[in-house]
Amino acid sequence: MLEIIVPVVCVLVMAGATIGSVLPVIPGLPVFFFVYLGYGLFDKWRAYGSAALIVVGAVVVLSLVLDQLAAMLGAKKFGANKAGMIGSVVCAFIGVIFFSLPGLLVGAFLGAAVFEMAFNKMELKDSLKAGGGTLLGLLVGGLFKFMIGTVLTLAFIYQVWLA
Repeated sequence: MLEIIVPVVCVLVMAGATIGSVLPVIPGLPVFFFVYLGYGLFDKWRAYGSAALIVVGAVVVLSLVLDQLAAMLGAKKFGANKAGMIGSVVCAFIGVIFFSLPGLLVGAFLGAAVFEMAFNKMELKDSLKAGGGTLLGLLVGGLFKFMIGTVLTLAFIYQVWLA
């Protein structure tokens, strides 16, 4: 019975982590490492070996680094400075707490734009451009993490049930 329940729970946790990985305040991708580790220990590494755990760990770390890089590059490309990036993170965090995903997106955009205007004395047009770049970087990073989460979930399903 546990041979059915445990993998189903693992897939459900991974599905939640995949959805959660889109939100920058929820560490969705690191959950995959722990699910792979937990199931490997439960299954005595029959479905996949410890090498798979190392690969998953490397993919998670690399994807988190690339996610941060996407946000920074998006912000920089459109003229955001350090204040805009800080404003984006702070306001995105506040926005997601009070208004969920729409609050995250609006908070990231407005936070970057307002902080650029307040701390770097940017003109409205330039600060909105910086906010848009920050939002674009956030969206690209979220899409990337969602795709990685989907691939890791499908790989788990394949290794546990289909291989």
